[in-house]
Amino acid sequence: MIVGVGIDVVDVTRFGAALSRTPRLLDRLFTAGERALPLNSQAARFAAKEALAKALGAPSGMHWQDCEVVRGEDGRPHLVVMGTVQARVDELGITSLHVSLSHDAGIASAVVVAER
Repeated sequence: MIVGVGIDVVDVTRFGAALSRTPRLLDRLFTAGERALPLNSQAARFAAKEALAKALGAPSGMHWQDCEVVRGEDGRPHLVVMGTVQARVDELGITSLHVSLSHDAGIASAVVVAER
């Protein structure tokens, strides 16, 4: 059963400008592994975190670094959740999270589906 669906899009140039203006934003939004990625990939991961928040009902108090988008052995992106995000996942009884990322023509996008 689908509990929630979230989608988000990010203008990559605007996102890069925000990171340049506020360098500490990079540390606040991303895990160490995500910080090492190119801007297009960071923008897509930010979109995934926003989409996940929407799929979870956009509750307050979740921390950006409590979700990491990693590449699985199969090459597909996967969400790894912990801390505040894991608590919300548990509260909703979610057993599976699905994520799809894309970036093209200066736009990064992500869709997240939460199931139980």
